[in-house]
Amino acid sequence: MEQARLAFTAVYLKSNHGYVGFIEELPGVNSIGRTLEEARETLHRLAAGVFDEERPGAEELIAGKDVVRETFVMLLHGEHLSAIDLHQERGPAPAKSASARHEHPASEA
Repeated sequence: MEQARLAFTAVYLKSNHGYVGFIEELPGVNSIGRTLEEARETLHRLAAGVFDEERPGAEELIAGKDVVRETFVMLLHGEHLSAIDLHQERGPAPAKSASARHEHPASEA
């Protein structure tokens, strides 16, 4: 699988017992730590775990189904996000067998 770089915004709040961290773009991914470094390390580990745990569930959900799989890219413009359409195909998807997958790599941009 192609390697990609994702960037998120981590926020760390100073508390009486250390730091509370969360990622603005990933609801429910929160950490605590006695030090900023401990909160940061925990947050990184938890965020990576979200992606590691979600992919197998998605693969199971689509197993044996006719799907279109494509790269989805968001660009940050100041405070606003916008999506980029990377696929070049237009119109109805071609007919394929039940287990077919159509992949559109990021290099098509």
